[in-house]
Amino acid sequence: MTGPAVFSVALANEAATAHLMADLALLIGPGDLITLSGDLGAGKTTAARSIIRYLAGDDGLEVPSPTFTLAQTYDLPPFPLVHADLYRINDPAELEEIGLSPLPEGTVALIEWPERASDVLPADRIDIALSHRPALGSAARAAEITGHGKAAAQVRRLQALRQFLTDAGYADAGRRRMAGDASTRSYARLFRDDNAVILMNSPRRPDGPAIYHGQSYSAAVHLAEDVRPFVAIANGLRERGFSAPAIHHADLAEGFLITEDFGSEGFIEGSPPSPIAERYQVAVDMLAALHRLPLPTMLPLPPQNDYAIPAFDTDAMLVEIGLMPEWYLPDRGADLPDEARAQFVAMWRDLLDSSLAEPAAKTWVMRDFHSPNLIWLGERRDIAKVGVIDFQDAVLGPGAYDLVSLLQDARIDVPEQIELALLTRYIKTQLAADSAFDPARFAELYAIMSAQRNTRLLGTFARLNRRDGKPQYLRHQPRIWTYLNRSLAHPALARFRAWYAAHVPPPIA
Repeated sequence: MTGPAVFSVALANEAATAHLMADLALLIGPGDLITLSGDLGAGKTTAARSIIRYLAGDDGLEVPSPTFTLAQTYDLPPFPLVHADLYRINDPAELEEIGLSPLPEGTVALIEWPERASDVLPADRIDIALSHRPALGSAARAAEITGHGKAAAQVRRLQALRQFLTDAGYADAGRRRMAGDASTRSYARLFRDDNAVILMNSPRRPDGPAIYHGQSYSAAVHLAEDVRPFVAIANGLRERGFSAPAIHHADLAEGFLITEDFGSEGFIEGSPPSPIAERYQVAVDMLAALHRLPLPTMLPLPPQNDYAIPAFDTDAMLVEIGLMPEWYLPDRGADLPDEARAQFVAMWRDLLDSSLAEPAAKTWVMRDFHSPNLIWLGERRDIAKVGVIDFQDAVLGPGAYDLVSLLQDARIDVPEQIELALLTRYIKTQLAADSAFDPARFAELYAIMSAQRNTRLLGTFARLNRRDGKPQYLRHQPRIWTYLNRSLAHPALARFRAWYAAHVPPPIA
């Protein structure tokens, strides 16, 4: 086992402390423990206040010292956090009385004066020792950061991130937290000289153990496990006139990027949110334009590599839809007999083998081409108004898949009449450009891709809840069920409609 990871940082002022804590916040998650030690006035509470305000997205949030309350809990957007001060603890056994022994599950713990209970704190933790540096100024501090046990990797990554920001010229930039996604990636908006860019933290990491024919789930279904696909696809889209963020700085080995900031003007409005029809129309036109292009299967990846776009083949799609019986059905208390499971796989294999063999199944598919990943760039022209920010999982597959992603948005309701109008718009556009385009066959492929995607999403959202502790995704399952039943109504899916009716119960509304 490797030993602790240690590095030191000079902090000239409170802004430097805030930057350090914001960078650390990018790398932590529920279950992590951070301790803050140092003499009175060394800056422990300042550091704690900085990370809490950053995670809250509120620079003015009241964060009192918990010296007298001993512990204060904050329900922050990414996760709960408990801020504790052990200065008045005389016996480590008192931690149980204030709810810190054991530390609460699913929560980040931020503890000042940890030496009061050092013998009972978990071995896996990040220690930050703060000290005065009067020779550098009255507000100057130094921080020695040590990662113990599993947290050693986080501290090494923090050091690498700090070096990346320094090399890119953003060490002193302002930081603002951005909401993450369902992946392990995290983001921050960096501000310098009134200009903003996006910092992406994308650690190389497989999604799950190697249980799919010796591969992780991400490898089996061709999800990106590092930032290389993002860079390659971004460059490929921009070279063809589409709006993907420019890559300003990249560390491909560590998984850090600084990219163009498209802002936050989206494709939905209202409460509950609904599509902005005009913007969805342009997004449909953008997909139609992309699907008409001859697209390479290999893209250059500077400085000296190429990136091969993987094929969205039958085996990958079968692993995806397998999440439904693996995760969703047990949640609904539904037992799937072996014979029914075998029938499920055989039906899908036959259908996908024939569908994916068609020439139309060889375009770039971004996979999550829907409202959370689209930014409206009103100052640009025509289809360049559609800013695409999530495409690292791109594969070679049917163009109908991304159209399904857009028109059957997993996170918002797309009324069926809008879906049909936009599907018709796409078909008319392609037919006008190519008289050989087959509308009926495309509509059938659209239904097939819808059934595949929504079957997968039922399982994905169940897994995000049970495995990853993200119950907020369960609220989307009734919507997914509605989309799924729309697609199963297509005559080409009659066998599937009967099988699902017999074996798949609806989600809890």
